[in-house]
Amino acid sequence: MDLRKLKTLIDLVAESDINELEVTEGESKVRIVKGGAQGQVVMMQPQHAPVAAPIATPAAATVPAAAAPQELQGHVIKSPMVGTFYRSSAPGAAPFVEVGASVKSGDTLCIIEAMKLLNEIDTDASGIVKQILVENGQPVEFGQPLFVIG
Repeated sequence: MDLRKLKTLIDLVAESDINELEVTEGESKVRIVKGGAQGQVVMMQPQHAPVAAPIATPAAATVPAAAAPQELQGHVIKSPMVGTFYRSSAPGAAPFVEVGASVKSGDTLCIIEAMKLLNEIDTDASGIVKQILVENGQPVEFGQPLFVIG
């Protein structure tokens, strides 16, 4: 679910008399609960995989994050937010993509956890995954290159 849409939903709940809102979009589900001075937002992923902070595992096909942007050739997918990068939906689950995988526009590449929300990051280009530039479990910055699609 888009971060802007989520922010709008949170604002709507905060400004209204309702105490709880649950929205399902595709396989993602968001539940917003208003409680006292602070509200609680819970975002759930598809039912087939529990959503928990994945454990960092070494990835053989990754490149150090220090790779300079000018060295990257192909379509670069950048982080839309600050958070923690995860290659799979749950600890022990298969990564969304590997180097050499064919992807089409809209395919999920990874998850970025930001403020306890798990945000799926999709590709906006079709092609082959040439590089994965971030290690699983590593913090990422806004605009940081994550993937190169060729």
